[in-house]
Amino acid sequence: MGGFNDSVNFQANCKDWKILRKEIENFNKISDSLDLPKIRLAPITGAVENVGWVDEESFYFALTEAAYKADVNLSIGDGCPDIKLQSGIQAINFLQQKNSSKSIKSAVFIKPYPNKKIIERIEWSAGVSEIIGVDIDSYNIVTMRNLVQLERKTPAQISELKKHAKLPFAIKGVFTKEDVELVKEVKPEIVVISNHGGRVENRIGSTAMFLKEYGPELKNYCGELWVDGGLRTKKDLKTASYFGVSEVMLGRPFVTALCRGGEAEVKKMIDGFIN
Repeated sequence: MGGFNDSVNFQANCKDWKILRKEIENFNKISDSLDLPKIRLAPITGAVENVGWVDEESFYFALTEAAYKADVNLSIGDGCPDIKLQSGIQAINFLQQKNSSKSIKSAVFIKPYPNKKIIERIEWSAGVSEIIGVDIDSYNIVTMRNLVQLERKTPAQISELKKHAKLPFAIKGVFTKEDVELVKEVKPEIVVISNHGGRVENRIGSTAMFLKEYGPELKNYCGELWVDGGLRTKKDLKTASYFGVSEVMLGRPFVTALCRGGEAEVKKMIDGFIN
């Protein structure tokens, strides 16, 4: 769960929310008037390689149930091998069966494989998905790109996927000027500013500063603006809200809380953000 160049982007993600907040005039006075963005579990895979969990399946069951009980929105992601996405789908199915009186759905984020492979995965997840997203930033992680033959997507390719999804469609991993141009052409329902937890290798910088620079422009071409990366306090969430963000995604905070103390610690972590 690290990043290139001594995790320079991950460090920037964490520190720049505070720097950005200092640039907002009278932030402390206006903070109470800002709505908190909704919190969503980020799509996390690689539990064995990156977390040290015994297997992918039990990790996803534990993670999604803890997030659901903490009353946050859910996401699942995919990876190599296919058991990673399949475990996420199974975990959401399990929550649906266990809480049959409620409608439980998840955002599903799929890596930029060839479109035929993405469409196959959209179909796999049809019973659990409320949002379909393509994780374009994962192309910019060299080891990941080489492992599973990811593609740099064109507007036409993304538009095809948006049409096939038949659900609110998200472009996740917007972090360059070229990505902004892609958003302008596709006009997705959701844009997620992300550098994959600081792991992308195509640009140095933070999601906070990218939000400041491009957020107003992006808002013209999507229904909702989301962000992830380095959000660690309630003030960070309020800062994101100031710049038009309606939802934030958290990854590492969920993982560390789950490993530290299970569901109770995840709930405590979320309470720290919203109270």
